[in-house]
Amino acid sequence: MTTLPHERQIKDYEKMIVQLKQQSQSKHSLWSENELQKLEKKLEHLKKRVYADLSPWERVAICRHPARPHTIDYVKNICEDFVELYGDRSFGDDHAVIGGLATIDGKRVMLIGQEKGNDTESRIYRNFGMVHPEGFRKALRLMKLAEKFNLPIVSLIDTPGAFCGLSAEERGQGLVIAENISQMSQIKTPIIVLIIGEGCSGGALAMAVGDVVGMLEHAYYSVISPEGCASILWKDAQKNSEAASTLKMNSEDLLEFNIIDSIIKEPLGGAHHDPKFVYDGVRKFLSEELKRLKNISSDMLLDLRYCKYRKIGKVASTQELIEKDEEPCEAGIRE
Repeated sequence: MTTLPHERQIKDYEKMIVQLKQQSQSKHSLWSENELQKLEKKLEHLKKRVYADLSPWERVAICRHPARPHTIDYVKNICEDFVELYGDRSFGDDHAVIGGLATIDGKRVMLIGQEKGNDTESRIYRNFGMVHPEGFRKALRLMKLAEKFNLPIVSLIDTPGAFCGLSAEERGQGLVIAENISQMSQIKTPIIVLIIGEGCSGGALAMAVGDVVGMLEHAYYSVISPEGCASILWKDAQKNSEAASTLKMNSEDLLEFNIIDSIIKEPLGGAHHDPKFVYDGVRKFLSEELKRLKNISSDMLLDLRYCKYRKIGKVASTQELIEKDEEPCEAGIRE
Protein backbone atom coordinates (compact mmCIF):
# COMPACT_ATOMS: atom_id res chain seq x y z
CA MET A 1 0.00 0.00 0.00
CA THR A 2 1.25 3.49 -0.87
CA THR A 3 2.72 5.27 2.16
CA LEU A 4 1.74 8.92 2.52
CA PRO A 5 4.36 11.43 3.78
CA HIS A 6 2.74 11.85 7.20
CA GLU A 7 2.64 8.05 7.64
CA ARG A 8 6.37 7.38 7.17
CA GLN A 9 7.15 7.54 10.89
CA ILE A 10 4.34 5.07 11.58
CA LYS A 11 5.50 2.67 8.84
CA ASP A 12 9.10 2.77 10.11
CA TYR A 13 7.87 1.97 13.63
CA GLU A 14 5.71 -0.90 12.34
CA LYS A 15 8.65 -2.29 10.36
CA MET A 16 10.86 -2.18 13.46
CA ILE A 17 8.26 -4.06 15.54
CA VAL A 18 7.94 -6.76 12.86
CA GLN A 19 11.72 -7.21 12.82
CA LEU A 20 11.85 -7.42 16.62
CA LYS A 21 9.06 -10.02 16.64
CA GLN A 22 11.00 -12.11 14.12
CA GLN A 23 14.12 -11.87 16.28
CA SER A 24 12.12 -12.84 19.40
CA GLN A 25 11.36 -16.21 17.82
CA SER A 26 15.03 -17.17 17.95
CA LYS A 27 16.75 -18.70 20.98
CA HIS A 28 18.84 -15.59 21.59
CA SER A 29 16.00 -13.05 21.72
CA LEU A 30 16.74 -9.76 23.51
CA TRP A 31 13.07 -8.70 23.73
CA SER A 32 10.42 -10.21 25.98
CA GLU A 33 6.75 -10.54 25.06
CA ASN A 34 5.89 -7.84 27.61
CA GLU A 35 8.35 -5.38 26.03
CA LEU A 36 6.94 -6.03 22.57
CA GLN A 37 3.42 -5.33 23.84
CA LYS A 38 4.63 -2.00 25.26
CA LEU A 39 6.09 -1.11 21.85
CA GLU A 40 2.75 -1.93 20.18
CA LYS A 41 0.93 0.35 22.64
CA LYS A 42 3.39 3.12 21.80
CA LEU A 43 2.64 2.51 18.12
CA GLU A 44 -1.10 2.98 18.77
CA HIS A 45 -0.41 6.24 20.62
CA LEU A 46 1.78 7.40 17.71
CA LYS A 47 -1.00 6.66 15.21
CA LYS A 48 -3.57 8.57 17.25
CA ARG A 49 -1.22 11.54 17.62
CA VAL A 50 -0.30 11.69 13.92
CA TYR A 51 -3.86 11.22 12.61
CA ALA A 52 -5.37 13.64 15.13
CA ASP A 53 -3.12 16.45 13.94
CA LEU A 54 -3.57 16.22 10.16
CA SER A 55 -3.37 19.39 8.08
CA PRO A 56 -6.00 20.06 5.35
CA TRP A 57 -3.42 19.19 2.69
CA GLU A 58 -2.58 15.87 4.38
CA ARG A 59 -6.28 15.06 4.39
CA VAL A 60 -6.40 15.77 0.65
CA ALA A 61 -3.60 13.21 0.25
CA ILE A 62 -5.71 10.67 2.18
CA CYS A 63 -8.69 11.49 -0.04
CA ARG A 64 -6.58 10.80 -3.16
CA HIS A 65 -4.95 7.60 -1.87
CA PRO A 66 -4.93 5.02 -4.71
CA ALA A 67 -6.33 2.31 -2.41
CA ARG A 68 -9.28 4.43 -1.26
CA PRO A 69 -12.64 2.78 -2.09
CA HIS A 70 -14.31 4.11 -5.22
CA THR A 71 -17.88 3.98 -6.51
CA ILE A 72 -17.51 0.49 -7.95
CA ASP A 73 -16.33 -0.77 -4.54
CA TYR A 74 -19.40 0.70 -2.83
CA VAL A 75 -21.66 -0.90 -5.44
CA LYS A 76 -20.11 -4.31 -4.73
CA ASN A 77 -20.19 -3.97 -0.95
CA ILE A 78 -23.39 -2.10 -0.02
CA CYS A 79 -25.81 -3.19 -2.76
CA GLU A 80 -27.67 -6.50 -2.72
CA ASP A 81 -28.00 -6.27 -6.49
CA PHE A 82 -27.11 -3.81 -9.23
CA VAL A 83 -28.22 -3.57 -12.87
CA GLU A 84 -26.07 -1.09 -14.77
CA LEU A 85 -27.63 1.16 -17.41
CA TYR A 86 -25.61 2.77 -20.20
CA GLY A 87 -25.56 5.76 -22.52
CA ASP A 88 -27.04 9.24 -22.75
CA ARG A 89 -29.25 8.48 -25.81
CA SER A 90 -27.54 11.33 -27.60
CA PHE A 91 -23.80 10.82 -28.10
CA GLY A 92 -22.44 7.79 -26.26
CA ASP A 93 -21.58 6.16 -22.93
CA ASP A 94 -19.18 7.89 -20.54
CA HIS A 95 -17.21 5.32 -18.53
CA ALA A 96 -16.44 7.92 -15.84
CA VAL A 97 -20.07 7.62 -14.69
CA ILE A 98 -21.59 4.39 -13.41
CA GLY A 99 -25.35 4.23 -12.94
CA GLY A 100 -28.17 1.76 -12.61
CA LEU A 101 -30.89 0.15 -10.52
CA ALA A 102 -29.72 -1.07 -7.13
CA THR A 103 -31.08 -2.45 -3.86
CA ILE A 104 -29.70 -1.17 -0.53
CA ASP A 105 -31.03 -2.81 2.65
CA GLY A 106 -34.08 -4.01 0.73
CA LYS A 107 -34.84 -0.55 -0.69
CA ARG A 108 -34.87 -0.09 -4.47
CA VAL A 109 -32.91 2.98 -5.64
CA MET A 110 -31.27 4.53 -8.69
CA LEU A 111 -27.57 4.64 -7.85
CA ILE A 112 -25.27 6.93 -9.85
CA GLY A 113 -21.60 7.58 -9.18
CA GLN A 114 -18.35 8.88 -10.62
CA GLU A 115 -15.62 6.26 -11.02
CA LYS A 116 -11.85 6.91 -11.21
CA GLY A 117 -10.52 3.37 -11.64
CA ASN A 118 -7.96 1.58 -9.46
CA ASP A 119 -5.04 0.77 -11.79
CA THR A 120 -3.44 2.30 -14.88
CA GLU A 121 -5.68 0.51 -17.38
CA SER A 122 -8.95 1.18 -15.55
CA ARG A 123 -8.01 4.81 -14.81
CA ILE A 124 -7.48 5.47 -18.50
CA TYR A 125 -10.75 3.67 -19.28
CA ARG A 126 -12.59 5.80 -16.68
CA ASN A 127 -10.77 9.00 -17.73
CA PHE A 128 -9.56 9.38 -14.11
CA GLY A 129 -13.11 10.22 -13.03
CA MET A 130 -13.28 13.36 -15.19
CA VAL A 131 -16.77 13.41 -16.71
CA HIS A 132 -17.60 14.36 -20.31
CA PRO A 133 -20.91 16.06 -21.28
CA GLU A 134 -22.41 12.67 -22.19
CA GLY A 135 -21.65 11.47 -18.65
CA PHE A 136 -23.68 14.29 -17.12
CA ARG A 137 -26.49 13.70 -19.63
CA LYS A 138 -26.40 10.00 -18.77
CA ALA A 139 -26.69 10.81 -15.06
CA LEU A 140 -29.63 13.16 -15.68
CA ARG A 141 -31.35 10.59 -17.91
CA LEU A 142 -31.17 8.02 -15.09
CA MET A 143 -32.47 10.57 -12.59
CA LYS A 144 -35.44 11.32 -14.84
CA LEU A 145 -36.04 7.57 -15.14
CA ALA A 146 -35.99 7.29 -11.34
CA GLU A 147 -38.49 10.14 -11.10
CA LYS A 148 -40.80 8.38 -13.58
CA PHE A 149 -40.89 5.23 -11.43
CA ASN A 150 -40.80 7.09 -8.10
CA LEU A 151 -37.41 5.70 -7.07
CA PRO A 152 -35.07 7.57 -4.70
CA ILE A 153 -31.71 8.61 -6.15
CA VAL A 154 -28.29 8.02 -4.58
CA SER A 155 -25.45 10.04 -6.12
CA LEU A 156 -21.83 9.23 -5.19
CA ILE A 157 -19.36 12.05 -5.87
CA ASP A 158 -15.67 11.39 -6.56
CA THR A 159 -14.11 13.54 -9.28
CA PRO A 160 -11.16 15.92 -9.67
CA GLY A 161 -13.43 17.97 -11.93
CA ALA A 162 -15.28 17.81 -15.23
CA PHE A 163 -13.13 17.00 -18.26
CA CYS A 164 -11.85 20.29 -19.65
CA GLY A 165 -10.56 19.16 -23.04
CA LEU A 166 -11.54 20.66 -26.38
CA SER A 167 -13.87 17.75 -27.24
CA ALA A 168 -15.89 18.33 -24.06
CA GLU A 169 -16.16 22.07 -24.73
CA GLU A 170 -17.30 21.37 -28.30
CA ARG A 171 -20.12 19.21 -26.92
CA GLY A 172 -21.30 21.92 -24.49
CA GLN A 173 -19.69 21.02 -21.18
CA GLY A 174 -20.64 24.26 -19.40
CA LEU A 175 -24.25 24.19 -20.61
CA VAL A 176 -24.79 20.58 -19.63
CA ILE A 177 -23.46 21.21 -16.09
CA ALA A 178 -25.86 24.16 -15.73
CA GLU A 179 -28.77 22.04 -17.04
CA ASN A 180 -28.01 19.26 -14.56
CA ILE A 181 -28.01 21.68 -11.63
CA SER A 182 -31.29 23.22 -12.80
CA GLN A 183 -33.01 19.90 -13.50
CA MET A 184 -31.86 18.21 -10.28
CA SER A 185 -33.40 21.01 -8.26
CA GLN A 186 -36.81 20.09 -9.75
CA ILE A 187 -36.77 16.27 -9.69
CA LYS A 188 -39.76 15.06 -7.65
CA THR A 189 -38.11 12.15 -5.89
CA PRO A 190 -35.65 12.03 -2.95
CA ILE A 191 -32.00 12.67 -3.85
CA ILE A 192 -29.24 11.62 -1.45
CA VAL A 193 -25.75 12.87 -2.28
CA LEU A 194 -22.64 11.34 -0.75
CA ILE A 195 -19.15 12.74 -1.34
CA ILE A 196 -16.85 9.72 -1.05
CA GLY A 197 -13.61 11.28 -2.32
CA GLU A 198 -12.81 14.38 -4.32
CA GLY A 199 -15.73 16.74 -4.89
CA CYS A 200 -14.13 19.29 -7.13
CA SER A 201 -15.67 22.14 -9.13
CA GLY A 202 -18.70 21.92 -11.41
CA GLY A 203 -17.93 18.28 -12.14
CA ALA A 204 -19.07 17.49 -8.60
CA LEU A 205 -21.88 20.07 -8.33
CA ALA A 206 -23.54 18.85 -11.53
CA MET A 207 -24.40 15.61 -9.71
CA ALA A 208 -24.62 16.91 -6.13
CA VAL A 209 -27.89 18.87 -5.84
CA GLY A 210 -29.92 16.87 -3.35
CA ASP A 211 -32.19 16.80 -0.33
CA VAL A 212 -29.38 15.64 1.94
CA VAL A 213 -25.63 15.81 1.37
CA GLY A 214 -23.39 13.46 3.31
CA MET A 215 -19.61 13.41 3.23
CA LEU A 216 -16.89 11.01 4.33
CA GLU A 217 -14.62 12.45 7.02
CA HIS A 218 -11.52 12.86 4.82
CA ALA A 219 -13.24 13.69 1.53
CA TYR A 220 -13.15 17.26 0.26
CA TYR A 221 -15.68 19.47 -1.54
CA SER A 222 -14.47 22.63 -3.24
CA VAL A 223 -14.99 25.03 -6.12
CA ILE A 224 -11.42 24.31 -7.24
CA SER A 225 -8.53 21.99 -6.40
CA PRO A 226 -5.83 23.29 -4.01
CA GLU A 227 -3.27 23.21 -6.84
CA GLY A 228 -5.55 25.19 -9.15
CA CYS A 229 -6.30 27.72 -6.43
CA ALA A 230 -2.58 28.17 -5.66
CA SER A 231 -1.78 28.64 -9.37
CA ILE A 232 -4.41 31.36 -9.74
CA LEU A 233 -3.99 33.26 -6.47
CA TRP A 234 -0.25 32.95 -5.87
CA LYS A 235 0.97 31.94 -9.35
CA ASP A 236 2.67 29.03 -7.58
CA ALA A 237 1.22 25.49 -7.57
CA GLN A 238 3.62 24.60 -4.74
CA LYS A 239 1.49 26.62 -2.32
CA ASN A 240 -1.14 23.89 -2.41
CA SER A 241 -0.94 23.37 1.36
CA GLU A 242 -1.77 27.02 2.03
CA ALA A 243 -4.58 26.89 -0.54
CA ALA A 244 -6.07 23.77 1.05
CA SER A 245 -6.26 25.57 4.41
CA THR A 246 -7.74 28.74 2.89
CA LEU A 247 -10.46 26.97 0.88
CA LYS A 248 -12.13 25.51 4.01
CA MET A 249 -13.08 22.40 2.05
CA ASN A 250 -12.91 19.73 4.75
CA SER A 251 -16.01 18.08 6.18
CA GLU A 252 -16.04 19.97 9.53
CA ASP A 253 -15.89 23.36 7.79
CA LEU A 254 -18.61 22.46 5.29
CA LEU A 255 -20.90 21.16 8.04
CA GLU A 256 -20.48 24.46 9.90
CA PHE A 257 -21.40 26.39 6.73
CA ASN A 258 -24.50 24.19 6.15
CA ILE A 259 -23.14 23.06 2.79
CA ILE A 260 -23.31 19.42 3.89
CA ASP A 261 -25.67 17.79 6.37
CA SER A 262 -23.77 14.84 7.78
CA ILE A 263 -20.24 13.45 8.23
CA ILE A 264 -19.58 9.70 7.97
CA LYS A 265 -16.62 8.69 10.12
CA GLU A 266 -13.60 6.97 8.61
CA PRO A 267 -11.22 4.58 10.37
CA LEU A 268 -7.97 5.93 11.82
CA GLY A 269 -5.82 7.07 8.90
CA GLY A 270 -8.51 7.01 6.23
CA ALA A 271 -10.99 4.72 4.45
CA HIS A 272 -8.25 2.66 2.77
CA HIS A 273 -7.12 1.27 6.15
CA ASP A 274 -10.48 -0.41 6.85
CA PRO A 275 -12.91 -0.27 3.90
CA LYS A 276 -15.51 -2.47 5.66
CA PHE A 277 -15.83 0.12 8.44
CA VAL A 278 -16.68 2.74 5.80
CA TYR A 279 -19.07 0.49 3.88
CA ASP A 280 -21.02 -0.18 7.08
CA GLY A 281 -21.17 3.56 7.88
CA VAL A 282 -22.32 4.46 4.36
CA ARG A 283 -24.96 1.71 4.32
CA LYS A 284 -26.33 2.92 7.68
CA PHE A 285 -26.38 6.56 6.51
CA LEU A 286 -28.20 5.73 3.25
CA SER A 287 -30.68 3.42 4.94
CA GLU A 288 -31.61 6.03 7.57
CA GLU A 289 -31.98 8.84 5.02
CA LEU A 290 -34.03 6.71 2.63
CA LYS A 291 -36.39 5.87 5.48
CA ARG A 292 -36.62 9.53 6.57
CA LEU A 293 -37.29 10.94 3.10
CA LYS A 294 -39.76 8.24 2.06
CA ASN A 295 -42.81 9.85 3.68
CA ILE A 296 -42.20 13.42 2.49
CA SER A 297 -44.50 14.51 -0.34
CA SER A 298 -42.94 15.55 -3.64
CA ASP A 299 -44.12 19.16 -3.32
CA MET A 300 -42.71 19.46 0.19
CA LEU A 301 -39.50 17.81 -1.00
CA LEU A 302 -38.98 20.49 -3.65
CA ASP A 303 -39.74 23.29 -1.19
CA LEU A 304 -37.25 21.92 1.34
CA ARG A 305 -34.62 21.45 -1.36
CA TYR A 306 -35.10 25.04 -2.51
CA CYS A 307 -34.80 26.37 1.05
CA LYS A 308 -31.71 24.26 1.68
CA TYR A 309 -29.79 25.86 -1.19
CA ARG A 310 -31.18 29.36 -0.61
CA LYS A 311 -29.53 29.36 2.82
CA ILE A 312 -26.07 28.56 1.46
CA GLY A 313 -23.98 31.71 1.06
CA LYS A 314 -25.66 33.87 3.69
CA VAL A 315 -23.10 36.32 5.06
CA ALA A 316 -25.22 38.82 7.02
CA SER A 317 -28.81 39.90 7.59
CA THR A 318 -30.03 43.41 6.78
CA GLN A 319 -30.44 44.13 10.51
CA GLU A 320 -26.85 43.05 11.23
CA LEU A 321 -25.55 45.39 8.53
CA ILE A 322 -27.68 48.28 9.88
CA GLU A 323 -26.28 47.71 13.36
CA LYS A 324 -22.77 47.82 11.92
CA ASP A 325 -23.65 51.00 9.97
CA GLU A 326 -22.86 49.29 6.65
CA GLU A 327 -24.68 49.50 3.33
CA PRO A 328 -26.74 46.40 2.54
CA CYS A 329 -25.48 44.60 -0.56
CA GLU A 330 -28.14 42.57 -2.33
CA ALA A 331 -25.52 40.24 -3.79
CA GLY A 332 -24.30 39.28 -0.34
CA ILE A 333 -27.55 39.04 1.60
CA ARG A 334 -29.83 36.00 1.73
CA GLU A 335 -32.97 36.75 3.76
